[in-house]
Amino acid sequence: MSADILVTGGEGQLALEFKKLLPEAHFAGRAELDITDLQAVQSFVKQHQIKTIINCAAYTAVDNAEDDAARAYLVNAAGPENLSKTGCRLIHFSTDYVFDGKKGTPYLPEDECRPLSVYGRSKRAGELAALSAPCAAVIRTSWLYAAQGKNFVKTIYRLGHERDCLKVVADQAGSPTYACDLAAAVVTLLPKLTPENSGIYHYADAGVCSWYEFAVEIMKLCGLSTRVEPITTAEYPLKAVRPAYSVFDCSRIKDTFGVEIPCWKKSLETCLKQF
Repeated sequence: MSADILVTGGEGQLALEFKKLLPEAHFAGRAELDITDLQAVQSFVKQHQIKTIINCAAYTAVDNAEDDAARAYLVNAAGPENLSKTGCRLIHFSTDYVFDGKKGTPYLPEDECRPLSVYGRSKRAGELAALSAPCAAVIRTSWLYAAQGKNFVKTIYRLGHERDCLKVVADQAGSPTYACDLAAAVVTLLPKLTPENSGIYHYADAGVCSWYEFAVEIMKLCGLSTRVEPITTAEYPLKAVRPAYSVFDCSRIKDTFGVEIPCWKKSLETCLKQF
């Protein structure tokens, strides 16, 4: 059933979730396929008779991107552009970083993008490139985590075992998203994606919290006694500016494809059971 599907970014946390759901698909990491090489992409698609591409490949080092803009744009913008030229259906993932976080109410897919960082701008460029495919769904997500890969949950889990106290930013709000849930949503929409319903969609698990509240919930579910203290963004300066408000309105993906969205706390509990 999934033998004509290519999943790029084959060893990333999201791609690894697709491996569980689409075991017959082709999975290609950077070593197997460099999406910034158009000739390589076209050759791979032709050789394996690919009809659908799920692009999990991305440059995600948000702060490094400020000094490495060329590489960020190469992977996040030129890569999706190459994939869009294959004629395949394209699922491409984007981010809350395309917004400035100043809206204060949940972002709709059609809201104006005002990225604050090189990473955000490169991802916005990738969205526009992906949408040039004959049939494409650009899915923005936020605060992604899984039991594997590098992410906030794994970092807090590790630090909770190493330290007595953690200081975590409390003035940024968003919706933690379990990569397993996002992958399941994509598998649900795949059979229903057509040129007529191509476009931008939002997917994040239900509910809203701060990074501080997220960390507190991780400690609680893990039974750890590590104290978590709230701090401001100004007290934890980073090179790239983050949006202060990253909450999505996900009604379009639910209404169009019948996607079900679980609560972030329940999904976090499910994920932590794997640790």
